[in-house]
Amino acid sequence: MTTTAQAGAPAPAAGRRRKATAPAPTGPDRIPKPSQGWYRVPGTDIKLRRVTTILNGGYPKPELVFWSANLTAADAFATLPTLVAASLNPAAKEEAYDWLRKGHIRKKEERGDLGTAAHTLVEAHVLGTPLPEELLNDPEMAPYLDHFLRFVAEWEVEFEASEMTVGNFTDGYAGKLDYLFRSRPIAAALKVPADTLFLGDTKTGGELDEKGVYPEAGLQMSAYRRAEVCWLRDGTQLPMPKLHDVGIVLHLRPEGYRPHPLKCGDDVFDAFLHVWQVAEFKRVLAKSVVGEALTLPNVSEERAA
Repeated sequence: MTTTAQAGAPAPAAGRRRKATAPAPTGPDRIPKPSQGWYRVPGTDIKLRRVTTILNGGYPKPELVFWSANLTAADAFATLPTLVAASLNPAAKEEAYDWLRKGHIRKKEERGDLGTAAHTLVEAHVLGTPLPEELLNDPEMAPYLDHFLRFVAEWEVEFEASEMTVGNFTDGYAGKLDYLFRSRPIAAALKVPADTLFLGDTKTGGELDEKGVYPEAGLQMSAYRRAEVCWLRDGTQLPMPKLHDVGIVLHLRPEGYRPHPLKCGDDVFDAFLHVWQVAEFKRVLAKSVVGEALTLPNVSEERAA
């Protein structure tokens, strides 16, 4: 994969005044921002493909099919009398059908809101900033905060960065990692030096004793680990620090927490590049693979030829 540059603007017509050059970005404005699946590097024509966009386009998720089907079935039985009554009225039937088929969207939005709130709690702790009042007073968020603080205390976590944008100019991608940290107990459990720097991520889906952490997270972390540069909050660009090839995903749920080690070494990064190829096939080449159906030529025209 290579960095993609935007096409240059056409030259101004003769006699037309040339627009003033925009001032070079300074401070936090130097940090690339995501836009439509890309990270655009301020002050340049460089676009870096967004890591999450790559994974969404190229990584299969068959478990979501079963999850969606199970959710629809559960919603149907939970509202069975309403659905039966709606089936007798065409307008009500259409409305009920639309509600039923969008159950997975509603659930994902709920989980998305919860995940965002949990990340906000984590980031506030890492940066030492006050927690937003709406989250601090939200009883639903209280157990998440309690379990996160337990994780930090029990595993002696020392954070180095949070919500950091990182990029790889050689391969042409960028993303925002959750946090970097050190932990003496985790290092001891993995039999590595105590000052080892780890990639960290937080997941809030699923159930604590069931699926909630998936291999896809290892692909994402491998891309962040192989980033070449990172941007500090003041916009300073620095070389990416050396990270261990095992990252930690904190599975945070109301009933507790579990830290899961995930491989994110070079072999997983090779798989990430393959996923990227699949995503690019679907985005570009796949649109021209299937041609129009052929029709038999006119027999008389064929003989005349």
